[in-house]
Amino acid sequence: MQAMTSFGRIISVRGSQARVGLLTAHDMTTADVRATVGRFVSIRGVQSTIIAIITEVTREYGAQSDSYFASASVDLLGEIFKIDDRDRFRRGVTSYPAIDDSVDLITNQELRTIYAPTGSDQIDVGKLQQDASVTAYVDVEEMLNKHFAVLGSTGVGKSTGVSLLLNEVLKARPKLRIFLLDVHNEYGRCFGERALVLNPRNLKLPFWLFNFEEIVDVLFGGRPGVPDELEILAEVIPLAKTVYTQYQHSDRHGLKRLEPKTNIYTADTPVPYRLVDLISLIDERMGRLENRSSRIVYHKLISRIETVRNDPRYAFMFDNANVGGDTMAEVISHLFRLPANGRPMTVMQLAGFPAEVVDSVVSVMCRMAFDFGLWSDGVSPLLFICEEAHRYASADRTTGFGPTRKAVSRIAKEGRKYGVYLGLVTQRPAELDATIISQCSTLFTMRLANERDQALLRSAVSDAAANLLSFVPSLGTREVLAFGEGVALPTRLRFKDVPVHQLPRSEATISSVPTSVSGHDTHFISTVLERWRGATSQRDSSAEHIHPERPALRTSDAPMLQPSLGMDPDRFSVLKKPLR
Repeated sequence: MQAMTSFGRIISVRGSQARVGLLTAHDMTTADVRATVGRFVSIRGVQSTIIAIITEVTREYGAQSDSYFASASVDLLGEIFKIDDRDRFRRGVTSYPAIDDSVDLITNQELRTIYAPTGSDQIDVGKLQQDASVTAYVDVEEMLNKHFAVLGSTGVGKSTGVSLLLNEVLKARPKLRIFLLDVHNEYGRCFGERALVLNPRNLKLPFWLFNFEEIVDVLFGGRPGVPDELEILAEVIPLAKTVYTQYQHSDRHGLKRLEPKTNIYTADTPVPYRLVDLISLIDERMGRLENRSSRIVYHKLISRIETVRNDPRYAFMFDNANVGGDTMAEVISHLFRLPANGRPMTVMQLAGFPAEVVDSVVSVMCRMAFDFGLWSDGVSPLLFICEEAHRYASADRTTGFGPTRKAVSRIAKEGRKYGVYLGLVTQRPAELDATIISQCSTLFTMRLANERDQALLRSAVSDAAANLLSFVPSLGTREVLAFGEGVALPTRLRFKDVPVHQLPRSEATISSVPTSVSGHDTHFISTVLERWRGATSQRDSSAEHIHPERPALRTSDAPMLQPSLGMDPDRFSVLKKPLR
């Protein structure tokens, strides 16, 4: 039996907090016992042992009793009970401490009781900061089903922590599908043969899978759309879908293709259409106009579509744009690993995509992940990891791309009902939509120095030990404060070492790096210029006709559209967002 190491005695109790009078040094049973912030202590009660954590230590001047030289504030976290002659830990306090109850340093055995794995659905993520001999486990079921977030400044080991968590989740849930948005192309090698790595060179994402707002964002290069052109697009895209459907039907039955008389689709219905049909419909409308000046809008729109279509950077969207074919099942199977075929994970590398369409691509991925979970009744769970989440779900609703925020928000609010789980990773939680982060029931918080970030966390953490957040600025590299449903208690821990082959490394670098001997030679400069020109070639020549100060066409802020055939064709909105 481990000897008791007494700190002091209870002198006051208030709700979930208590004050402890600390014993003088010569009264302590062990000379090296120190009352320090962040340490767990145990309070011996009649029916149970209450587990608490020290959040503040204060020197008491003019204390009434000479036996106390200081006091400490503690938060009451849970209790250890005897059940069937075995110690069991439970969150929450049912029997509160009384005045003069003994407060002791928690024993190693009590820590092991608290953090003992309760089943096979637990993953080993590291060691406790208070006692490195005790393993810190995370409950995968609770972490996934109620979403989670990894927060921390640059350089504190956040990406390594994400790699650790996901590799451990893959071990515990080998059939769980994972989709990771890799903003800086650093996770490509972290998961070995278990992950499919996608980038613009090997991705096929047909343009017709983009809804109205997303395709407008692509055609206008992330700028506000020109209202006259948007009105035309809103009319002809549904017609182009109808034309293609009739063409396919008539081709199968040997009948002549019919012109569409009524729209059976909306601009958001995820069915194929061809650009040649879209341009033909625009050209047909232009031919009916007698006023030559009115045709300029149509000319500009056709030019805009053809310019983007011919831009080699958009080949992942517009290859075979005039051939057609309903490949939606193949695309979803490939993107979301159905079936997994030994690779249950997708790493989507975003660094190589044109900057103007990254938001649209992310929006499509989030929306399709949720919609597939919705319409499949969640039979095949998916974990969607959003790196640099503050980029896509900003707290400032005047910035960013509205449809992406709506898609991420929808997963956060409703995804768990349909087997779509969310993992957020960000270095600036204060810039992340507070509603979205509030849906994450497990938080892994690493060092954060910004006061706004810390304030947001205080409002998001519901545990009694929210005072632990005062430790956040002083955390070391790979140190974490873990809160919420996925851990037994609010815990300060250190992530375990990650194997070298699982360490994140950015691949967004020049393949030919000059050595100190060769220096920055002509070959190096040519490599830079090739990448430079490749990233900025074939830009939309009609951009000079776009006036940023001109307001974009908008409708009311309608909820996110469902991909059904009966949608109201007027329910679309076009984003007004600043120039990027």
